[in-house]
Amino acid sequence: MNVRAKKHLGQHFLKDEQICEKIANAFSRHKGCHNVLEIGPGMGALSQFLLNQEDLTVVLLDIDEESVNYLIHKFPEKKEQILFGDFLRLDPDTYFPGEAFSVVGNFPYNISSQILFKCLEFRNRIPEIMGMFQKEVAVRVSEKPGSKEYGITSVLLQAFYDIHYCFTVDEHVFSPPPKVKSGVIRCTRNNRDRLKCDEKLFFQVVKMAFNQRRKTLRNSLKQLLKAQELPDKFQQERPEQLSVTDFEELTLFIQSIRE
Repeated sequence: MNVRAKKHLGQHFLKDEQICEKIANAFSRHKGCHNVLEIGPGMGALSQFLLNQEDLTVVLLDIDEESVNYLIHKFPEKKEQILFGDFLRLDPDTYFPGEAFSVVGNFPYNISSQILFKCLEFRNRIPEIMGMFQKEVAVRVSEKPGSKEYGITSVLLQAFYDIHYCFTVDEHVFSPPPKVKSGVIRCTRNNRDRLKCDEKLFFQVVKMAFNQRRKTLRNSLKQLLKAQELPDKFQQERPEQLSVTDFEELTLFIQSIRE
């Protein structure tokens, strides 16, 4: 019995058990969290290494009914921990009521960024995100200021998580093989409880700046500046040169002229 990979769900089943075990072992239990939600477990290649770790409470969540039925057949003793559902739509209390939980998986590439932003929404309940992404996304999320890959996702995730790029995975270890390489990253919640500035405005400033990343900030943010001049340190800067702290400072300035 096998599950048919469905293109519309972005399914590429990881078949190399050594890589699966490597991902499971790289999960750090950050902040002592032993609850794990695996998103898109497919045929359970990674799941088996998570379920075998006695100190973990693992829930498998898949939007593919065929995969769910397969997993129940493969892990009958874990039936109550195998759920059919969409992570992007479900309330976390569906699987871990009132508790913190970490997110692990070989994430479907077509919704991987949405998964990250959903995690960001519940960041105070998700101490760790560990898993596989399209390499381009993994690099972008983990990149530091000054790089051309550094962008919106980098800043917004790094505001609340420390990102570590773990390793690259070749195409041939998947079925069917994707057309791109993959990258495994680990995101661990940092100590920033909240931003020093208005969070909604911070997100707006970051997105507006990077949507016109070839322009200097004084031009890309003109709409928010109300004819005010930026502080000298930001006058000629482009968004990829700014750290999270710089964006906080920039947002605080814009906030001050809007009040």
